[in-house]
Amino acid sequence: MKTSTLLGPLLGSVAMIGAGCVAYGALVESRSFRLRRVHAPVLPPGHAPIRILHLSDLHLMTRQASKIAWVRDLAQLRPDLVVNTGDNVASPDALAALARCLTPFAGTPGVFVLGSNDLYASRPINPLKYLVSHEASESSRRLPTKALTILLSELGWENAEGRSLSFSLKGSSVEVRGCGDAHIDLDEYPVLGPTTADLLIGVTHAPYRRVLDQMAADQAHLIMAGHTHGGQVCLPGGRALTTNCDLPTAQARGLSTYTHGPDTAYLHVSAGLGTSPYAPYRFACPPEATLLTAVARSEE
Repeated sequence: MKTSTLLGPLLGSVAMIGAGCVAYGALVESRSFRLRRVHAPVLPPGHAPIRILHLSDLHLMTRQASKIAWVRDLAQLRPDLVVNTGDNVASPDALAALARCLTPFAGTPGVFVLGSNDLYASRPINPLKYLVSHEASESSRRLPTKALTILLSELGWENAEGRSLSFSLKGSSVEVRGCGDAHIDLDEYPVLGPTTADLLIGVTHAPYRRVLDQMAADQAHLIMAGHTHGGQVCLPGGRALTTNCDLPTAQARGLSTYTHGPDTAYLHVSAGLGTSPYAPYRFACPPEATLLTAVARSEE
């Protein structure tokens, strides 16, 4: 039998499998929202647990009713603190949808930083470019950033970019230090040195190592970030191919530790809840939010 006779059906089968994976990623997995639950031993011995809801990368569009409903239901978890690490909307007309999405959290203490897609709209780009480049894919079209920050502030959440914020939660003193999006070079971090708070949290959108290095050197106990989408399209089993920054792919999502010199911090990277409107699919990496419970360190 000639090779060409076998090759045609084989290529057809490969094409069908590829098309099926794309359809699954776009129609099924991108809407299969998950809640990740993790514990981080970052509090002094004897302190009560603090429940932190980490939201990131919603990239919300007006037609995403199922995502809006799912996020609204998370308010039933009654977290002690909400940390929003940016990229909330995908279009200028999505602010009303975002308000519906987040209104149930009004009155819950929260902090936020902005991602590049809170400032600039996405533009079409070849998704394969993410494998070889960390270049920002935003257009010059501005999003209604001021209205967005007002919306988040009206929930009672505070903008942590370039600031130090203090809270008292469950009997523990908590300090949050944040910075803007390193993906577009807005990562001015307020290095202040060791804290007197029981828990110091560093918050950023994109977990570039230059930012993580500063936060670890600042002796943050916990660092929280988004941006990576967990790799978004992963190998079976969830192995990321890219983080769209210089963070190692093994840390594309979830809880790990990050060491810089003598300093080590816990790092939580959210795989996020959305995608760019120009690449609306996920594979082996479902959209997620995280309920991170800060617990006491061992007394040993």
